[in-house]
Amino acid sequence: MKKDDLKDWIARLIAPAGIKLDGANPWDIKILDGDLYARVRNQGSLGLGEAYMDNWWECDALDQFFCRLLRSRVEERINITLPMALSFLRAKLTNMQSSGRAFEVGEKHYDLGNDLFKAMLGKSMAYSCGYWEKAKDLDSAQEAKFDLICRKLYLRPEQRVLDIGCGWGSFAKYAAEKYGVEVVGITVSKEQAEFARNLCKGLPVEIRLQDYRETNELFDRVVSIGMIEHVGVKNYRKYMQTAKRCLKQGGLSLLHTIGGLKSGSTTDPWINKYIFPNGMIPSMKQLSKSAEGLFVIEDVHNFGLYYDKTLMAWHENFEAAWPRLRNKYGSRFYRMWKYYLLSCAGAFRARSLQLWQIVLSPQGAAEGYKAIR
Repeated sequence: MKKDDLKDWIARLIAPAGIKLDGANPWDIKILDGDLYARVRNQGSLGLGEAYMDNWWECDALDQFFCRLLRSRVEERINITLPMALSFLRAKLTNMQSSGRAFEVGEKHYDLGNDLFKAMLGKSMAYSCGYWEKAKDLDSAQEAKFDLICRKLYLRPEQRVLDIGCGWGSFAKYAAEKYGVEVVGITVSKEQAEFARNLCKGLPVEIRLQDYRETNELFDRVVSIGMIEHVGVKNYRKYMQTAKRCLKQGGLSLLHTIGGLKSGSTTDPWINKYIFPNGMIPSMKQLSKSAEGLFVIEDVHNFGLYYDKTLMAWHENFEAAWPRLRNKYGSRFYRMWKYYLLSCAGAFRARSLQLWQIVLSPQGAAEGYKAIR
């Protein structure tokens, strides 16, 4: 196709979203390189993201751009591109989240630098959706999330808790300090493990650099906050089997996860290449099927809209800290990270992505489970 024809194709593609090429609204896109049209046509979302990183286009409000684009169901008007097809084939033919690949996301994402994450996440160091029901800022929203999880698990002093994907140890610290429990936290990130050990020093908290599949001990509670997005559809059953194997009779498990509206086996090609390698967003159908015969699903709580607020708060922190991070990370990283945070905020605002907290019990709560909000 000629460049003018490609330009017309892009204009028609985004028109239902109320987005214009070189328009005056903050969600309109400004074209800085005319080769963008062919790049998007040939490479889809991967080409769009890489072109933004390369300064081929600009937008004053990326979050609004993506929210509008996704609400217009743009994916239904795009043909499958080569990166999408290759990603699908890899996922079908290979276990992209095998134990041999388990530490890859730790090395490529979570080990980027604790200075970056401390600046972005705030004092909570919580890298998952906050609970903004009554919170007025990011730190209080994250503390409210920690407390909500503890109450949903009905934590009691001296219980033993397994935290699968413990991050920088902030939930383990909170649960140990506020609820008097003993916590074993596991992570695939060396940087997270070192930070968490220092954060939880003096508390009954053990931090291990370990894949979840290697865990084989008994706990009163099992919690996973924003980790199963790295597990993959071929391993959901293994995750559930591991969680059940590690739970004492009468125990409870809580799964805090981003959720998708449709079942799939891949993630967005740009996100996979630059942000979360081998990641995948589960659907409710995939999770419930993986739990079948192993767990009773006691409670499901969706507060996906709060992830929009969380991501926008992270972006605000990132922008404020960028002058002191610039020399280490560089301008291309800045555009990549901004694109990541704001595109995800737009996706949650459009309700294309959800946030679920799912409470599971191995035999079913003997006297029923009282849902906590």
